[in-house]
Amino acid sequence: MSCIVRIFTSLVQRYLPDPFVFAIILTIIVFALSRVLTPHSSLDLLQMWGSGFWNLLGFTMQMVLVVVTGHALASTDLVRGFMSKLSAIPKTPAQGVALVTFVGSIACIINWGFGLIIGAMLAREVARSVVKSDYPLLIASAYIAFLTWHGGFSGSIPLLAATAGNPLEKIIGLVPIKDTLFTPMNLFITLSLVIVLPILTAKMLPKESERKSIDPELLKEDLVTVQRILPKDAPLADRLEESRVLATVISLAGIVYLGFYFTAKGFKIDINTVNLLFMSLGLLLHKTPMAYARAITMATKSTAGILIQFPFYAGIQVLLERSGLGGIITDWFIAVANKDTFPLFAFLSSALINFAVPSGGGHWVVQGPFIMTAAQKIGTDMGHSVMAIAYGEAWMNMAQPFWALPALAIAGLGARDIMGYCIVALFFSSIIFISGLMLF
Repeated sequence: MSCIVRIFTSLVQRYLPDPFVFAIILTIIVFALSRVLTPHSSLDLLQMWGSGFWNLLGFTMQMVLVVVTGHALASTDLVRGFMSKLSAIPKTPAQGVALVTFVGSIACIINWGFGLIIGAMLAREVARSVVKSDYPLLIASAYIAFLTWHGGFSGSIPLLAATAGNPLEKIIGLVPIKDTLFTPMNLFITLSLVIVLPILTAKMLPKESERKSIDPELLKEDLVTVQRILPKDAPLADRLEESRVLATVISLAGIVYLGFYFTAKGFKIDINTVNLLFMSLGLLLHKTPMAYARAITMATKSTAGILIQFPFYAGIQVLLERSGLGGIITDWFIAVANKDTFPLFAFLSSALINFAVPSGGGHWVVQGPFIMTAAQKIGTDMGHSVMAIAYGEAWMNMAQPFWALPALAIAGLGARDIMGYCIVALFFSSIIFISGLMLF
């Protein structure tokens, strides 16, 4: 298996550009196709694109908060201490890899931003405590665990489909999470990934002579504390900033509100409720307002890709919708798929689009309009179609390292160090995804 890993690593290093470049290329492709396949002039299309460029600012903010609230929660002292204790469990490198994958997959089910950071932090701890570990594989295992995220509580596409005001509400209405996340299909796929992925990553461990150890200097404790100790004569402003009372009161207010919300409306999860829950928990565990603010400041470094790419996705969405190109693509899907095969087509097309749009929210904006419209016309299950898009995006992340960047930054590695392992996981996990889509 190590030979296969090396081959795929070489290919990724040579041919995979930055996701922002993909967003630009996709814009050009959609513009060109709209010009050729629709009656609109270039000037008309340019005006459509520009008029929609800033349409998703609110949606972009939701996506940013998913990342930073998860990251900030993962950086609390409580979570860090738990990671240190967990790292003492494995006694062999293979056990360490399996543990990182298992814990990361569970954490990504809870919140994907939280899971990515937790996985990377645990990988570093395991590398410290387990001798003869392969450091790149440990970090790759943290990212491979990301395969579970779209079947969990922070999956952007199923949550967006259930959230009022999302870009497709006027087209298909709302699709509640009982039809997406809480279905036998999703439970089968997600549980299978949690069980199979740790076994797979353990099997990928290179021979001892081929393992890459990490420079001990990189494994020194370099996590910056966000806590501040005040002197006894600190001014009132500083005391308010570091007040545990203020942090506790406002965080409990958010938690109590969510309790009343779920009591009144049932267990109705969407992006806004997930973000409020993780913000409240993060603030409570960081103990003071400014400690949490400093944690958020550190977390925002990983959101640059979202901020720069989502306006391009908004422009693409408007081009697809107003030019009529989205309708043409919809008709193509209807012509080649039927009620039974449509989820598989949606899954594969979502995987392809992931190279240009490595974001669940971006997928919903770019691909959702024509996929879900086609699903309506064919008569296939709407929740099934939502999850097909979600699974395709999650699956192809293994060949698109965009969301690995936060973990790689923590690890001090580059994408080329882990992508060979991730491509192997791509092939094996496809069996689980496709089986679930076709069996249920």
